[in-house]
Amino acid sequence: MTEFDCRKDFAAELVALARQDERIVAVCNDSVGSSNLGGFREEFPRRLVNVGIAEQDLVGVAAGLANAGKIPFVCAAAPFLTGRALEQIKADVAYSEAHVVLCGQSPGMAYGELGPTHHSIEDLSWVRAVAGLDVIVPADPVQTRAAVRWAAASGRPSYLRVPRFKVPAVTPADAPFAPRRAVLLRSGDDVTLIAIGSLTSRALEAAERLGAAGVSARVLNLPFLDPLDEEAVVAAARETGGIVTAEEATISGGLGAAVASIVVTRHPCPMRILGVPRVFAPTGDTRFLLDHFGLSADGIVAAARELLGHG
Repeated sequence: MTEFDCRKDFAAELVALARQDERIVAVCNDSVGSSNLGGFREEFPRRLVNVGIAEQDLVGVAAGLANAGKIPFVCAAAPFLTGRALEQIKADVAYSEAHVVLCGQSPGMAYGELGPTHHSIEDLSWVRAVAGLDVIVPADPVQTRAAVRWAAASGRPSYLRVPRFKVPAVTPADAPFAPRRAVLLRSGDDVTLIAIGSLTSRALEAAERLGAAGVSARVLNLPFLDPLDEEAVVAAARETGGIVTAEEATISGGLGAAVASIVVTRHPCPMRILGVPRVFAPTGDTRFLLDHFGLSADGIVAAARELLGHG
């Protein structure tokens, strides 16, 4: 199965939009290479601002550019963009309703052996707590390109996770891409698997394995983590025997927490939340770390079978 580095699709779509709209600018923190902005810099050298390794300035400068009528795409490694500049994200972007697109590059555990200082598993919890900030987690190249287009046209502050860990294409050609619109990837009646980002393809693989064992698994992808599709979640709780969520992030405040808060108030059902518990990861590459925390097709299958009482 062919796998893709979505940063390349992000960069290509950004260049294509910039050719059509001179308001689009890129702002980075000495990360032209890791953000795949080389082509943007070559074509639009006067529309790329490199503030150096100064993430608070990075977001502040972008907010100023937005106030001047530009549409800034802020590109930086996700752990440093969210961890170092959260106050600016809250005050300068979200509270000020600035049309800034915050692009968290290489999120989750994509930096692998560089360890917990470079892992971005807390970012979804942090940005979901900020009012007025849309949170987008693409699952593949198609959704990555759609996210760039949507964010550029939205007129709203947004946080976009740009995957580094290679993933296969899973999004159907006719799939919706909008707030509060889930993508149904597989129908099923026994259990629902809800996944985002890099875990989406693994949830699909898990559903296939469950199907071979006689378990009918629905697979929902939520490219918009906030605002998410509450009605699709409630339907899953009502129509299937339970929900398993899977995300490359800490379980404290991300996808699982968002789904659970809906389920517990609107239609309680059994749930299992897969992600990284409140621990720092061991040393290893990304694939090893995902498997270590049970974020694999096998791990999702095991959680679904345990939820359904199949042992």
